[in-house]
Amino acid sequence: MIATELIAISAHQISAGIGKHPILHGVTLALAAGRWTSIVGPNGAGKSTLLRVLAGLLPVCSGQVLLQGRDLHAWPRRERAQHLAWLGQNEAAADDLTVYDVAMLGRLPHQGWMQPPSAADHAAVEQALRSTQAWVWRARPLGQLSGGERQRVLLARLLAVQAQVLLMDEPLANLDPPHQADWLQLVRDLVAHGCTVVSVLHEVGMALHADAVVVMAQGTVTYQGACSDGATHRAVEEVFDRRIAIQAVGQQWVALPCVRPASLPVPHF
Repeated sequence: MIATELIAISAHQISAGIGKHPILHGVTLALAAGRWTSIVGPNGAGKSTLLRVLAGLLPVCSGQVLLQGRDLHAWPRRERAQHLAWLGQNEAAADDLTVYDVAMLGRLPHQGWMQPPSAADHAAVEQALRSTQAWVWRARPLGQLSGGERQRVLLARLLAVQAQVLLMDEPLANLDPPHQADWLQLVRDLVAHGCTVVSVLHEVGMALHADAVVVMAQGTVTYQGACSDGATHRAVEEVFDRRIAIQAVGQQWVALPCVRPASLPVPHF
């Protein structure tokens, strides 16, 4: 059990859904501060829904979310936005905004009403854009960028908040392997500086680089443990119907596909 003072964000008996469709069923988990936790599971497991609940973007039917030991909805919205930053899947952003202006949106929680950006705001945006290798495009409209370039700008917007807790839903979308490696190093740097990172990832091999993994299936948490533990590997293999095998390659864990015998004849062309 994680000591209370070391928990960054937690969920207690959370049930939630979209419309009349229930998705999460009594989810309870505690995510350690200053660590990277990845959430994995098959399609429809409720991973993105859980992350949206933790971000305060989706109401719950029952249960409670605590941010640093305090009810998430008891935080003043501005203060919460300074401590908790969010990067969603396929996020919309105005294509006519420049890259610099998109990243500057991450500074809104730190700015007074109708006040111009401060020197600290500009410094944070430059640092964020340089961290994602997007600084060179700062004057370009977002609509002129490729999918991967756009994703790096949205990541910079997240970083510009300078929040202690960062929630990322499919942050590797559209990123090529070198930039996925850059993202991995960025997350490690954030954690080294005391930030808490929670990511939903389809790339199980990348998820195994985290400190801990939360395994989900059918709207529940089936397992939570350290990425280095054999029990965690078995839980991940099981949730994917043993269609993957986790093995050590060099100094890291990888998820290899397990190909089943074909059940249907292969067409001839």
